[in-house]
Amino acid sequence: MHASLSTLLTLAAASTPVFAHGSHSHSHSHDSARSERSRLDPWNEKYPDTPDLSFSGVTTFAHLPHAKCLDKPDEAFDIALLGIPFDSAVSYRPGARFGPYGLRSGSRRQRPERGYSSRLEINPYSSGLSVLDCGDVPVTPFDPATAIKQVNAAYRSMLHHPVVSEASMEKLNMQRGLDGEYHPRIIALGGDHTIVLPILDAVHEVYGPVSVIHFDAHIDTWNPNRYLGSVSVQADLNHGTFFWHAYEQGFIKPDSSIHAGIRTRFSGPEDLDDDITAGFDLIHTFDIDDHGVDWISDKIKARIGNGPVVISLDVDVMDPSYVPATGTPESGGWTSRELRRILHSLVGLNIVAFDIVELAPAYDTNGEISAIAAADMVYDFLSILALGVDGQENLDVKEEGRSVDEL
Repeated sequence: MHASLSTLLTLAAASTPVFAHGSHSHSHSHDSARSERSRLDPWNEKYPDTPDLSFSGVTTFAHLPHAKCLDKPDEAFDIALLGIPFDSAVSYRPGARFGPYGLRSGSRRQRPERGYSSRLEINPYSSGLSVLDCGDVPVTPFDPATAIKQVNAAYRSMLHHPVVSEASMEKLNMQRGLDGEYHPRIIALGGDHTIVLPILDAVHEVYGPVSVIHFDAHIDTWNPNRYLGSVSVQADLNHGTFFWHAYEQGFIKPDSSIHAGIRTRFSGPEDLDDDITAGFDLIHTFDIDDHGVDWISDKIKARIGNGPVVISLDVDVMDPSYVPATGTPESGGWTSRELRRILHSLVGLNIVAFDIVELAPAYDTNGEISAIAAADMVYDFLSILALGVDGQENLDVKEEGRSVDEL
């Protein structure tokens, strides 16, 4: 006969003190043994405070401190690195959703305590500005329209985080927002180039219309009414049309932006007409041979002036022999050295945001040559910000805009 439930409960209750006493005795003995072991710490006796090496530790950009800033609205920083792993609007090879991972991996040999640039004479990590790796925006890969909204919401939130050092930003002559407050500078790690539209929307909200310095093999101002593959409203927004949409929505200042490194093919002169309409001048990749780096720098500065500017860098501006890991490679691009020299020449501009996009690590070499080059561009972005904004008294006069037959 089976014992009743009440009988079992009675027996269990009666035996509880025995089990409790035995458990307590064992626990006391176990705690004593643990206490003995806690006094043994050979690692910290011999190797205390050993820093992670370039190949060890959790992979943040340049071994920077990390926080999931989107979940911590009170997290303060002056400069944030924010990954945006979106590639749902590419026209050729996908894979840029792994770009933030690739950029962080490519930065492993960078670190704050070894960040001094002999060329620019600064260590951006010890310049008085707080730099933080804020992780990634968890964008949906299934719904591009929603993903774009997520990017915009995330970037807007990031722009309204508190800054650490208003004094440093003021000393560096950084521009305040339209609200009279200082806002963090965000370096977006893409992702395909479509992410720049929601970024420009967010930046426009804080600073008003901005100029754009666009490093790319392609103009990305393609009119969606004539863009191959634009079969729906959603398809009209992609990584080749986003600047056209930015122009139409008023995010970009008229006649104040410029492309650099262009070398793609066009449907015809009408594409260049549209590009001028969208407010861009153009520097062809071959201009570096005809005129040199200084000419390119002067042309960019004259076009931009002293207003707020966003620098958007597609890694395919570099030649695929240097950076093969991109979705739409074009031959005849600049070397990583040439591009970095041009970036260095832009110190002093009133830069309010950076992004680096279209790094697709699946097409990289085993040596990560693309990721390393791209990560060095991010280091240059940080250095440019740390060097501050010039008065730019000599940059108010603009050059004549190009004609459509310059190519």
